[in-house]
Amino acid sequence: IHQVSGGAQGTAADVERTIGFMFNLKKRLNGILAKHSGKDVEQVEKDSDRDYYMSGEEAVAYGLVDKVLENRKELPDAVAEQLDKKSES
Repeated sequence: IHQVSGGAQGTAADVERTIGFMFNLKKRLNGILAKHSGKDVEQVEKDSDRDYYMSGEEAVAYGLVDKVLENRKELPDAVAEQLDKKSES
């Protein structure tokens, strides 16, 4: 996980609006991650201040994913079908 990142150019007012948008987006995304991971917002803010790399198992422990699949056979049929369609095109 990591902070929202981006860039802006233009007038000072344009840059200020973009910065406001980015801070609002950061707050919203941290709230979503906190809600779904079971972490408090302050912890998510701290963890996402810089790039936070996780293994699959660490992502499970953090609450970001439900489980790590060992092989393709564990995929739900609908997901496997979508992947098959993408690989055919």
